[in-house]
Amino acid sequence: MPFMENRNAPAALGEIARLLASQGRQGYIVGGFIRDWLLGRDTNDIDIAVSGAAITVAREVASEIGGSFVLLDEVNGIARVVVTEDEQQNEDFRGAEWHFDFSQFSRDIESDLARRDFTINAMALKLSRFASAGTTADMACQELSGFLTEERFGEKIIDPYCGQEDLRNRLVRRVSEGIFEADAARLLRAVRLAAELDFTIEPETESLIRSYSQAVTAVSGERVREELLRLLALPHAAYHLRYLDELGLLLALIPELAEAKGVEQPTVHFWDVFEHSLQTVATIEFLMRECDWEHGNEDILAIAPWSDLIGNHLSQEVSNGSTHRVLLKLAGLLHDVAKPMTKSVDDTGRARFLGHTKQGAAMTAGILARLRFSNREIRLVEGLVYHHLRPVQMGDGQLPTQRAIYRYFRDTGEAGIDILLLALADYLASRGPLASMDEWNSHCQAMNYILAEHEKQQAKVLPVKLIDGHDIMRMFSLAPGPLIGRLLARVHEAHASGELSTGEEALALVGKELSDTSDQQAELR
Repeated sequence: MPFMENRNAPAALGEIARLLASQGRQGYIVGGFIRDWLLGRDTNDIDIAVSGAAITVAREVASEIGGSFVLLDEVNGIARVVVTEDEQQNEDFRGAEWHFDFSQFSRDIESDLARRDFTINAMALKLSRFASAGTTADMACQELSGFLTEERFGEKIIDPYCGQEDLRNRLVRRVSEGIFEADAARLLRAVRLAAELDFTIEPETESLIRSYSQAVTAVSGERVREELLRLLALPHAAYHLRYLDELGLLLALIPELAEAKGVEQPTVHFWDVFEHSLQTVATIEFLMRECDWEHGNEDILAIAPWSDLIGNHLSQEVSNGSTHRVLLKLAGLLHDVAKPMTKSVDDTGRARFLGHTKQGAAMTAGILARLRFSNREIRLVEGLVYHHLRPVQMGDGQLPTQRAIYRYFRDTGEAGIDILLLALADYLASRGPLASMDEWNSHCQAMNYILAEHEKQQAKVLPVKLIDGHDIMRMFSLAPGPLIGRLLARVHEAHASGELSTGEEALALVGKELSDTSDQQAELR
C-alpha cells in the first residue's frame, strides 16, 4: 500500500488553521482526506470538524481566504468553502479546486469519531499542526507536504478504532453496531467504498448489512442515485450489482427485479431473466473495453464495433454524475424488467414475452423517477429499454436499408449508438458460453454497417440544405404550420437515404406528397 506518497497539500489549509487558531477554535481534519492521503489516492475534498457553529465558521473562512461559501445542510449544520488555488509553485497544481466541508463536533473529537461509519473514515488530525505553515503559497505547500510525508505522520493521527490497521489489511469495518440504524445510506456506501478501494467488507460488518438490508428503502432517492451511479461507473459493475443482491440490497432498491429470478426463457437463452440481466451488464462492460468477460475472448472483441467516436460519445455527460457509459449499464440491468409479467407460452410450448419492451420502458421510467434521476436520464434509459430489440429487427436477416437506418437514428436520437451496443451485449448475454461466432459475426457486421452508413448520411446531409420552409410555402402557396415541418422531414429522410440529391428533386417529392395527401382526403370524403 503506497502510504504517505510525496504529494502537495493546499496552501489554504494553513490559512484556515491560522484563522481558527486566532479565534481560539479547535479544528480537526477528519475522514476521507486522511484515508485517501494514506492510500496515495488523489482527493480534493477535506472534511473539517470544528468547535462552534460550523456554518458561521465556514462563512468567515470563505470571507477571509477568498473562497466561495456553499450551504450543504442547514439542519445538520454543514457548509462548504470552495477554494481555487491559482498561484501554486508547480504547474500540475495550478488551478486546483479544493472543497473544505465544515461540520461541528459537540463535545470532543473522540465522540465525533465514534459516530462515524467505518474505521478507515474515523481518523482525525489536529488542524493546529498546520497553523505554522508559511505565509506564501510556495512556503505553505512545501511545509504542509513535508509534514504529511514525515515517517511519524501516522503516529500523529487520532485513530481510536485502528483505521490505519484496517487500511493495511484492506478492510471496510463498521465503527459500531448502530451505524446503519443511524443512517441506512451507509449500507450502500460500504459496498461502494469497498468497490472503489478494492477492499473487502469485514465479515461482521457484512453480516450487519444483511440484517439491516431492508432499511435501505428509507434512504432518499437522491442519495440512492448518487451511490448507484458511483458504483456503476466502476469496472466490474456487474460483480458489484451481484454483491448488492447477495447482501439483500439490490431487490430492496429495485423490487421490480425480484420477479425475474427463476423465470425461464426459450432455449436460445443460457440463463434465466435475472441472471441474463446481470450478464448483460457484464457484456456491456466487455464491449466497452472496461474489463474481461468470463465467456469472452479477443476474437469476439476484435469484430465488435469500437472507435474513438463511440468512446467519446459514451463519455459524454448526460446529467450531474452520469454519462452515457454509466446509464448504458443501468439499461442493461433493466432492459428485460417486464419479461416476467409479459410471459406466455404458445401452442408449441415456446415462451414468448410480447410487449415486454414497451411495458419495460414504462416500468424503467417509474423506477428511475422513484430514485430521483433527472428527466433527461429517464428519457435516455427508457428509450434504451424500449428500442433494445430494434437493431436486430431492422434488417430482418439482411443489412438494413438506408431509409431504415435514417429512421432508426431519427427515432432514437442521442441513444442510437448506445442501443446498438446494448443489442450486441444482449445477444452475448443470451447465448453465454454457447454463442456462435458465425451469428456473432453477422450481428457485428450489421451493427458496423449501420454505424458506417449513419456517418455517411450525416456527412451528406448536414452541410447541405436542398430546400427550406420558405421554398415550400412559396412554390405551393402554403401557409406556415406543422405541415411544412412534416414535408421538410420527408425531404431530409429521402436525401439521407439517397433517394434524391437536388433541390428540384426535393420540390418534386413535396409535390408528390401533397398530391398523395389530397387523393387520400378525397377518398375519405
